[in-house]
Amino acid sequence: MDEIDRLRTSLADRYAVERALGAGGMATVYLAEDLKHHRKVALKVFRPELASALGPDRFLREIEIAARLNHPHIVALYDSGIADGVLYYVMPYIRGESLREKLERESQLPIEEALTIARQVASALEHAHAQGLIHRDVKPANVLLHEGEAMIADFGIAMALSSAASERLTRSGIVVGTPQYMSPEQAMHEGPLDARTDIYGLGCILYEMLAGEPPFSGRSAMAAIAKRLVDPAPSVRRLRATVPPEVDRAIMKALARLPADRFASAREFSDALSGSDDGSPRQRSVGVLPFLNLSGDPDNEYFADGVTEDVIAHLSKVRTLKVISRTSVMPFKKRELGLREIASQLDVATLLEGSVRRAGDRVRIVAQLIDAESDRHLWAETYDRQLTDIFAIQTDVALHIAAALKAELSPDERTRIEKEPTGDLEAYQLYLQGRSCTVRYTVEWTLRGIEYFERAAERDPRYALPHAGIALAYIELAEGGVTPPQVAYARAKEATARALELDPGLGQAHTAAGYLKTTLDFDWAGAEEEFKRALELGPNDADTYDLYGRLCNSVGRHDEAITMTRRAQQLDPLAHRSDLATALLRAGHYDEALAAAKHAIEFDDLYDRSHAGLGWAYLKMGMAEQGLAELERAVALSPRSTLWQAQLGQALAMLGEVEKAREILGRLEARARDEYVSPYHLAYVYTGLGEHDRAMDLLERAFEKREGAVYGIAGSFLFADLRSHPRFIALLEKMNLAPPDAPS
Repeated sequence: MDEIDRLRTSLADRYAVERALGAGGMATVYLAEDLKHHRKVALKVFRPELASALGPDRFLREIEIAARLNHPHIVALYDSGIADGVLYYVMPYIRGESLREKLERESQLPIEEALTIARQVASALEHAHAQGLIHRDVKPANVLLHEGEAMIADFGIAMALSSAASERLTRSGIVVGTPQYMSPEQAMHEGPLDARTDIYGLGCILYEMLAGEPPFSGRSAMAAIAKRLVDPAPSVRRLRATVPPEVDRAIMKALARLPADRFASAREFSDALSGSDDGSPRQRSVGVLPFLNLSGDPDNEYFADGVTEDVIAHLSKVRTLKVISRTSVMPFKKRELGLREIASQLDVATLLEGSVRRAGDRVRIVAQLIDAESDRHLWAETYDRQLTDIFAIQTDVALHIAAALKAELSPDERTRIEKEPTGDLEAYQLYLQGRSCTVRYTVEWTLRGIEYFERAAERDPRYALPHAGIALAYIELAEGGVTPPQVAYARAKEATARALELDPGLGQAHTAAGYLKTTLDFDWAGAEEEFKRALELGPNDADTYDLYGRLCNSVGRHDEAITMTRRAQQLDPLAHRSDLATALLRAGHYDEALAAAKHAIEFDDLYDRSHAGLGWAYLKMGMAEQGLAELERAVALSPRSTLWQAQLGQALAMLGEVEKAREILGRLEARARDEYVSPYHLAYVYTGLGEHDRAMDLLERAFEKREGAVYGIAGSFLFADLRSHPRFIALLEKMNLAPPDAPS
């Protein structure tokens, strides 16, 4: 009988074996149905000669130890056993591909993507090493990529094989480990192996992701092993000059010939990739948890939130700190998770906790900085002051945190932290209420936030922040097709100019200026200068990275756009949860866009943009039914938005559902007779219907009046069918853009 038939017979009571998925040097993997739990699984069956070479009982005991690992980046072990004389184990069936398959297709990966994969694998290794388990076979084939996440497989398998019968395996001609990724001590059987063996393997993987080839290779396994014993690996930067120097240094240290010269832990390796000094403590990073309102008055909630936001704003001016933005820390207000879990979700090493008690003209603030891993207090202080001292308190907190985390401050950074934004406490409180509204990211709340900003500006005409808030809010309303652009952009320009006049060193004002130069003026070089200046003033401002990414997408610099958007998401994963999917769609990376959109929906299933992004990812991958369902979900979540209705109409037209598309178009045009509907949105539907001249009429009108996100048409996959149209090419010339080469 064939092996698959024997398996079907021997495992018939537990698994329904369907088909082979692939084979390697030691085992074959089959797709099977877990009959008890009704789930798809991957069944890995070892070569028959292994059963006789190994002691199965000991092998299964070792597998049982490895099965106790529980980590999001480790593929779980469900089951193991012996059937009809062969050893097997069971793991989840993961739809996706291995890193080996991805590298064979792409050779080199974008730097940020490679670093993300390396950090995720390092996180898995750190968890296993803490349990005393070493992988021993860290290689691209054992790294699976699933929905944008890296997961390491076969944990404990190489260990089990080695522990069970290393001598017998060697005599059988079976080598545990893979020569291109094997540490020197493992290749030479020099003493017991520890975590540094896995770190060496991870260093080899990251080297290959960046350079396009392993650090050591040869015509035979022995040739590859011999090279690593004699010669140092060539610098990654010699093969790819854009790799940051700190990443090159970290890889070289991970690939050191002697274990004592490598990183002591996977975490140290991961930290070094983030720019920390080799072997130094974890990267300086902090999440400021929402300060608790202990005043007993719910109306003071916005004040406690405002203290949180201002401390974040102060810390964000320190270039050497990674500071998580307000939107992403607010979900942890109720403290439903432990500090270690919160820090893990925010990807920070330290957390600032605090409380605010306001009574009359006095305020009491308690703040404490905590190392999330050890629960150790790094700094704590209690302030019992007059309410008018609020700015001095916030400055003091920020300076003490920077000192506690050994974050060096330049004189300019210290000056900007110590600067009081306004001398009028009521204006400050009105601004806080405005920010509390606008960060909810809906039309109604944005309009309400503008009202508070305007009142704050009236109260203190010298207060710059409210003007920057007004500018950014109006630009978003104009781009979204909510407010007529002639009204919105006029207010945005006025507010931006006033903010810069009052405070040329205000990062948010330069962000607004860059956004205006992008959306209104098509002044790409001028916009980039403004965004760069904004990042100099606020190096942790997620909004700036996100909007800078939109500019890069508009001019066809898709790799830079993805890097910028990833950084925005790292700093504020909730506020910018859907923009990464959009950037990936524009770059033509549809499978990654699908994973990014799904990840965004995990954060918030009620966010319309995430569902729209997921819908287009499905459509681009040929999954029409799922794509339409997600676009319909976006429409249902935001029924006032003409954007999603128009995109649904376009998708229906592209799929041949012309009658349904025209129904949507009819409703939109009828609505346009009574209220504002952006012609940019109507152009979507006409493009889908193939009425390209009519679509161009609308896009030209959108250009003339700056209606909708017309600045992004060059890189938009939704207008790909128009790219060869003479009027489209002429329009791009008017916008100072070259015809795009981006995939459709």
